[in-house]
Parts: sequence; C-alpha cells; structure tokens
Amino acid sequence: MPDIVHVKYQQTGKSKSTNEYGMREMQQKAFEARTAQYLLIKAPPASGKSRALMFIGLDKLVNQGIKKVIVAVPERSIGSSFAKTELQQFGFFADWIPNPKYNLCTPGGDQSKVKAFLEFLETDEQILICTHATLRFAFEAIDEKQLNDCLLAIDEFHHVSVDGDNKLGLVLSSVISKSTAHVVAMTGSFFRGDSVPILLPEDEEKFIKVKYDYYQQLNGYDYLKSLGIGYHFYQGRYTDAIDEILDENKKTIVHIPSVNSGESTKDKEQEVARIIDSLGDLEYQDPDTNVNFVRSKKSGKLLKVADLVYDVQKERDKIQEYLRNVSSVDDIDIIIALGMAKEGFDWPYCEHALTVGYRGSLTEIIQIIGRATRDSENKTHAQFTNLIAQPDAENDEVKLAVNNMLKAITASLLMEQVLAPNWKFKPKFPEGDKEETEEDDSTIKIRGFKLPSSQRAKDIIESDLNDLKAKIMQDDTMLKAMPGNVDPEVINKVLIPKIIKETYPDLTDEEVEAVRQHVVVDSVIKNGIVEEQGDKRFIRLADSFVNIDDINIDLIDTINPFQKAFEILSKSVTASVFKAIQETIDATRIRMTEEEAIILWPKVKNWIAKTGEQPSIQAFDPQERRLAEAIIFLKEAKRKAVTNE
Repeated sequence: MPDIVHVKYQQTGKSKSTNEYGMREMQQKAFEARTAQYLLIKAPPASGKSRALMFIGLDKLVNQGIKKVIVAVPERSIGSSFAKTELQQFGFFADWIPNPKYNLCTPGGDQSKVKAFLEFLETDEQILICTHATLRFAFEAIDEKQLNDCLLAIDEFHHVSVDGDNKLGLVLSSVISKSTAHVVAMTGSFFRGDSVPILLPEDEEKFIKVKYDYYQQLNGYDYLKSLGIGYHFYQGRYTDAIDEILDENKKTIVHIPSVNSGESTKDKEQEVARIIDSLGDLEYQDPDTNVNFVRSKKSGKLLKVADLVYDVQKERDKIQEYLRNVSSVDDIDIIIALGMAKEGFDWPYCEHALTVGYRGSLTEIIQIIGRATRDSENKTHAQFTNLIAQPDAENDEVKLAVNNMLKAITASLLMEQVLAPNWKFKPKFPEGDKEETEEDDSTIKIRGFKLPSSQRAKDIIESDLNDLKAKIMQDDTMLKAMPGNVDPEVINKVLIPKIIKETYPDLTDEEVEAVRQHVVVDSVIKNGIVEEQGDKRFIRLADSFVNIDDINIDLIDTINPFQKAFEILSKSVTASVFKAIQETIDATRIRMTEEEAIILWPKVKNWIAKTGEQPSIQAFDPQERRLAEAIIFLKEAKRKAVTNE
C-alpha cells in the first residue's frame, strides 16, 4: 500500500547547529524562558529536551536561588539521558554533574530509593534523578513545603493527568498549589490519547509554553530527506504476513501487539520465534549479550536480532545493556519489542518503525515514529508502517476491526498535520481597503478569514492546535463523518465547532469561530499540494488547482480536510472489504441535526435543479443518501411544527 503521508525535508542543518553556549535551536528557545516558575516544553524526540533541562536547571541553581533539581523520568533506562554531561567545553558556564548516589534509576527496591530521596532533601546535594514511581512513593512521606525552592522536572509529561487515579497528577497539583517549587514539564506530545486532560485549566494557564515543531526539527537535519507513513493490511495471522514488509536491509524496530489485543496470538514468545523464522535460521545466541545471530534465507547475510520481549528480567537486562552501548550501524539489524523501545529509546540508525496492530494512543504513535526519525548518516528516509488486521465481512468482529482501522488511519492524518511544513494565515482585504504588508512565502492570505480576538484564543492557536486536532480526529462522531458520507460543510461548520466548545467551554462564539477557522484552514492547506508556476502559487484542493491569491474561507469550508486517506484506503483494499467498511459506518451513522439540515437544504435544491430528480435514499453515493435524509428530516420537522401550532 502506498504511503498515506510522505513529507520531504530540506536538510538545512539548523536544528543541529549550536550557538556560543553549545545550545541547539530548540534548547535556545527553551533557555529564553528559563525564569518561568512553570515551564512546559513541547518538542519532538531527538530535539535535545534532556540537555535543555540541564541548561535551565543549572541556571536556576546558580542564578535564580533554586537549591535543588529533581528530575523524574517514566522508566529507569531513560535516567541515563540525565547522566554527567560536560557543558563548559561548549561554552556554557557550568557542567551537569549529578552525584551517582542520587541517581535512583538503578536496580533496587522502592523502599531504599524513597529513603535516598528523603535523605537527599536533607543534604547539600543539588541534583537527584528518579523514576515517576519513586517520586510518587516519596511524595507520600514528605510535606509539599519541603519542595520549596526546588525545581521539579517531569520528563514525558503526558504520563500525568487530572484523573483521580493518576497519582503523578495529584503530586503535581499539590506541588503547584502548596509549595513555591518551580516545575519544568517536557513532552513530545501534550495529548494523552485517553481524552483525560493533563492539567486542570487553572493550572495549565500558569505554564509558559515553549513549542518546537516536528517540521522544524526534521527540516533542520543534515541527512534525513523524507518521512513516510503507511499501512499494510493482512488477513489471518500477522506472523504470516510480516515477511512481506520486514526488509532485512533496513534497520528496523518491530513492535508486536499487546497480548490483550485482537492481533495477538496470545503467545508473545512464539510470535518472536516466528518473526525470526521469517528472516532465516537462528545460528546461535551470544550468551553475554543475548544478541541472536540469524542467517538470512534471502541473502545469506548474518543478521543481528535483539529480542526485548523476554519475560526473564535478568536476560532482558543483558540485551538492554548491549543496546545502550551501540555505537556502530553494524552493531544491530533488527529489534523486536513489545512495551519497550518507545519513549526515550535511542537508536539513531533506525530506518523503519514497523508496528503490528492498532495503537489507541496518538502519543504512543508519535513516540514510536520518533525512534526512526533520529538523524544519522546511514539513512536519508525514515519509514513508519502499521500492520493492521483487515476487516472480514463474515466475521462478527467486523465493527471493531473497522473502528480500529479508521482510528489508525486518522492517526496518520494527524501525523501529517504534525510533520508537514507550517503555514501562517492572515485575512486578505480588498485592494485599497487596508494597507497590505509584505509577507514571506510561508504566509497565505484568505478572504473572510478571522484572526483571534483574545489572547486565550491566540494561545490555543499557537500552542494547542495539533492537540485540538487530535481531539477532533478521535471523536467518535468525526470518525463516522470523515470517509465522505457527511457533507464537508457539516463537518467544518457543525461538528468541529461543537468539539471546540466542549474542549474550551470558556470561549465565546467569536473565539470559537476564529479557532475553528484556523483548525479547518490549517488541516486543508497541509493536505494540499502547493506548486509554483511563474510568479504565481497554486494549491491542489479537492482535485482542482486553485490560485492561492483566490482562496476564501467559503471555499475552504466546502472541502473535507480528512478525505485523502480514505481515497487511498478505497484503492488499497478489496471491493468487498471496502463495502463492509462503508456498511459498518452507515450502521452507526450520526443522527441529523437541524444545523446540518439547514446547511444541506441549498445543496438539495441544487441537486434537484441539476438532475431533475430528488436525491435517492437508496443511492450508492453516501452524500446523495444524506441529502435524501435531509429532505425526510425537514419534512418531519415541518410536520411537527404544523402539529404544534
């Protein structure tokens, strides 16, 4: 199947170059906000968040009166990202030198680590590194005021939420409300994927946000030229289909499905064995490192395969230690993992992230893709492939399979929004109406476009647009509407603003409209293809090229911003499978609202004028059927109105 998303990059080197203090571009942006008491850094994998925290933490210790820095990471292996680092040799004023005694990301029980944490608070030591779990346990034994004049840094901040069962969220809320502690939160995505907010609105407003886009990061690399995101559908067992897409010549991480998922055979170790068998014959396993040496059945080459699915911790520790010390492109060829090798895992040589089964969390998908988007001289292209079970029309589980497929494809649409170039949008005024200012090539002017009228709406557009899109695109009603069976204007003018209002109930109607227009315009333009012809620029929208100078908001609102992936899908599965997908969507069709019927009524009249007939409720075309349903809805509404007079 072709890629749903394919983005090209310019190899500017900008995101990797450093200033006189040894800071990369993202780190400079973060350091400029170093005096904030509450700071949220949203930046992609490999952008240097760990070192950005070191710069900020050291400045707070030396120049801002902060006495201690506590760094909390989700798992032990990520603690190594905050190990001793010499920064003065690159121009900074201090080095990051934690005492190994207070690096609590080591083997051992929770009790001893909590004891060390409490001891640290009573000493003159300045830096402690621990897991989220250790922080939670230690917090039960201290008073919040013991963190006064401390900096609490939480890595992979999306693990936090306001859910009452999320103890890390409760810790953070207490620290903010009951101490003078500073907080630095770092994440590649602020979207958890379970619809629970990470922070309460009143707490979130306290944070200064530093945002560094994925496109900025990837466009500024030295080697990476392109990124592809695609899907491969299979029937039967995935272990029988994986051979079609697992390329031994590409450095690959394979993430097998959770044992609780429909794609799993429920025997994870047997799945690993079958994947290895698909590559070739296992010759031996190194007893010191647990690297598997597999003789390829295709090329005869000896492949080095790492198995991170081990149940035995001692055996898994061996291969993890080996992978931590990989320093050459030839050290490993393929890694097979289940819950590991995602966030914080660093293998720059990885070219292909192959994930089996639908992933419900967009954050997890972003983390997995991030494993392949490190810049390395061995690759110019990075690839993410999702191997998904194809719905079987004869199977009782077809509805679940269709929903999983739609959600997976929706995730790719969101990733396109995240990874594609960024545009700036401004209103276009009639000539002579307002003074036109010169704009760069990344600015598009749109007639009828609304700018945000408040700082609140402006902040949402500048900092939270992708996260808002994620919420919109995972909404159940939107999932049923996206494949084209709902009129684009209904999607853009009814469904999207409804979700915005639910997400930000404090916004006025004017603010909602400004945010809505930015969401729709940004989504449509990023799905389009911009081309230059002479001194003019054209954009391909809904199968036609439009002069960028002629774009207006009414035109944008007639375009389904999510249609492209489903057009590709319809060409990539069999007719019977696509029919099953359509029927499943139809069976759970969204009910019609008065707002939708009002938008559709002019289209009904146009249809009748053009064809001489009313749209048919039995039509194959889902949009024609929807127009027919609008007639029925409006007739019924009129009947009820007459009855009630």
